[in-house]
Amino acid sequence: MRLRDVLSLSFRTVRSNKLRTGITVAIIAFGIMALVGINTAIDAMKQKFTESFASMGANGFTIHYKDYQFFGNNNQVTKAKKGQKEKASNAKIPISKEQAELFKKNYHFPAKVSINIRGGNSNIVSLDSRKTNPTVQVNGGDENYAELNGYTINAGRSLNDLDVESGRNVCVLGSDLVTKFFGGSPERAVEKIIKVNGIPYRIIGTMESKGSSIGRSMDNVVITSYNNVRRFFLSGSINYFNPTPSFNIQVKVPDVNQISLAIGEAEGVFRPIRRTNTTDASNFVIDKSDRFVEELLSNLSLITVCAVVIGAITLLGAAVGLMNIMLVSVTERTKEIGLVKAIGGRKGAIRQQFLYESIIISLLGAVFGSVLGILIGNVFSLVLNTGFVFPWIWLFLGMAICTGVGILAGLYPSLKASRLNPIQALRYE
Repeated sequence: MRLRDVLSLSFRTVRSNKLRTGITVAIIAFGIMALVGINTAIDAMKQKFTESFASMGANGFTIHYKDYQFFGNNNQVTKAKKGQKEKASNAKIPISKEQAELFKKNYHFPAKVSINIRGGNSNIVSLDSRKTNPTVQVNGGDENYAELNGYTINAGRSLNDLDVESGRNVCVLGSDLVTKFFGGSPERAVEKIIKVNGIPYRIIGTMESKGSSIGRSMDNVVITSYNNVRRFFLSGSINYFNPTPSFNIQVKVPDVNQISLAIGEAEGVFRPIRRTNTTDASNFVIDKSDRFVEELLSNLSLITVCAVVIGAITLLGAAVGLMNIMLVSVTERTKEIGLVKAIGGRKGAIRQQFLYESIIISLLGAVFGSVLGILIGNVFSLVLNTGFVFPWIWLFLGMAICTGVGILAGLYPSLKASRLNPIQALRYE
């Protein structure tokens, strides 16, 4: 019997048992759907995290007074050097306005420096009778803040030196607030007066949309000078994660190859400002821009492992079910097998037929499961507002796994069928 005939017979047999085949395909499809769907969603999350946290680029770093630990990780650039002592009190000393300004003045490396401080994320913005929910983030920065944080001015202008030095009530609005109060027309917003927590501010500029990060909009924001935030908003920024208000310093160098030199000089300039002895570890932390991305992506690997385990358990159950169905099929078709052998059918052809049936059922489950997994995973990518994700690696891996499942599940039934005695098979009732 030729290979084409064996395959044709296998397809006809699979189609003739629609209910049995459908149930088995559904079980396999569920396992592959879990594997491909979860990993498609993870790829979308990775893409979003990379876009969100890479706004400064790989050629930037941030100086702050304590380490931001995601999931208990600690990968900061600045660590205690050999011979230096780590003081427990060092991490509790916030960076003051004077220290940040002195660093900016004394840091002569060819780079852009921005001073900023958070003003809390539970502020209310109002215009006439309309107002927002208490979810608006207020950030205090300087003339370089918008550029170093990936914002683009859409209309008007950004902060300038006079705005920062005077601490006057001017602000730059994020696109979410522009849409809410001015119908998405950035030009209309410029020079208008809004109130933030009841304090009037003149809008000097608006920003283009930046998207969201970890479920939080980056455009629901008001940017003013750090001197203004220091005057009006510091009490609102105190919380469990930020018990002591502290200034942050962002640095962006023109060439990524200069990042190590820039970090070394920054530490050398800032240690005397922070009054750190040569025998003490630095009482501040220097983080490269991609550190948060690396930490988050490394922890997403745990979810990938969970997805693989879920898919493997489901596929193991599917393999057992498929083997059981193939054994039942061998029993039901015992007379047919005896007839094939009686007219000259070889053991190899019978073995191939049952093995191909098992593989066909398994691959049908892989196809349906992959399609469903990609669709479900990309629903998550739509929520995150990322592009369409097509997980080629997991798709091919799923197909390979299902092929293996089909071979393993059909191997014993096919061997059993090929070894049947034709006389006994013909007499089977």
